[in-house]
Amino acid sequence: MDSTTEILQQYLPQALWDTFKMVSISTIIGVVLGGLVGLILFLANNALFHKHEWLHKVVGFLVNALRSLPFLILLVTLLPLLALLLGDPYTPMGGAVALSIAAIPFFARVAESSFAEIDHGVLEASVAQGASTWLIITNVIIPESLPSLVRGIVLTIVSLLGYSAMVGTIGAGGIGDLAIQYGYNRYETMVLVVVIIILVIIVQIIQWLGDWIARYFTK
Repeated sequence: MDSTTEILQQYLPQALWDTFKMVSISTIIGVVLGGLVGLILFLANNALFHKHEWLHKVVGFLVNALRSLPFLILLVTLLPLLALLLGDPYTPMGGAVALSIAAIPFFARVAESSFAEIDHGVLEASVAQGASTWLIITNVIIPESLPSLVRGIVLTIVSLLGYSAMVGTIGAGGIGDLAIQYGYNRYETMVLVVVIIILVIIVQIIQWLGDWIARYFTK
């Protein structure tokens, strides 16, 4: 127990910070770029907005191709690119880049589904009144889909938190690295137990906050 306490005191704060950094960076990039891709997919597949079937198929194929790769395989595949960009891919920043690439197609489909839930009549009314596409996006599509988007962001964060633990398999830092290096490789079972408890608590807090925010924006 003394050994477990020493390990947690020495390494847990840095592991939590690394995980927070990786998940935060990848969430921001994933939501911004993934939301943009999701919007392109939605607009390109909707007859109300200059429908482009070929664009929808090409972007959809790329999104599905990235989503079809399990994160661990994607991470290993990206190692040469990360080494070229960062020098050392086995760092939290390397993990953040890999998580971001995984988050973009994931949130793109989440966003597309959220936009597709909007009442078609509301969109038709906006188009009939002569509103521009940009005005419809900012004043109708995003506000109307906001509760669903918030829930999608929560789902993305929770998924990225799980993916970030896999980053530990290559020694790139984070709470997963702590669990593997000390809890598994050094047979410190209590380290694994503590990490699991912390992850459960974090997910519960994120889910509670996300549900509260989604209810706030629900009309």
